[in-house]
Amino acid sequence: MSEFAVGDELPTVSFRLTRETLVRYAGASGDFNPIHYSDHQAGRLGLPGVIAHGMLTMALSLRAVTDWAGDPAKVTGCFTRFTRPVPVPDDDAGAELTVAGKVSKIDSGVATVQLDVRCGEEKVLGMATAEVLIEERS
Repeated sequence: MSEFAVGDELPTVSFRLTRETLVRYAGASGDFNPIHYSDHQAGRLGLPGVIAHGMLTMALSLRAVTDWAGDPAKVTGCFTRFTRPVPVPDDDAGAELTVAGKVSKIDSGVATVQLDVRCGEEKVLGMATAEVLIEERS
C-alpha cells in the first residue's frame, strides 16, 4: 500500500449472514437482544423479522477496509448512520451484505474511504466512511 489516489476503488466484498452468524456474534458481543434471534419479538416491534446486529454490519464493512489497507491499525476512524435493518431469514441462504468503497479524499497522509454497504439492492449504512493512514506520496 504505497501509492493512492482519489477515486481508487476497494475490491467489492460480500459477506453471508445466517441465523448462525447472528448467534455467534451475540455470544461474542454479549448482545442478546431478541430482535436478533426471535421473529416473534422482532415482529412485535414492527420489524420484518430477525435482523442482523448493527455493529456486526459495521464491523464487516470495516473488515473490507482493513483487508484493503493490509493492517487493521491503519484504520484510524470510522463513521456511519444505520439507515436500514438487515433482515436475516431463517433458511440456509440467509442474507448477503455487499461492501464497496472508493477513496474520496487524501489529506495529510490519511485517505478517506466512502463505503457503499448494501443488502440486496438496499443501502443499509448511510454516510459510511473510514479513515486510513497511508504513506505520504513523494
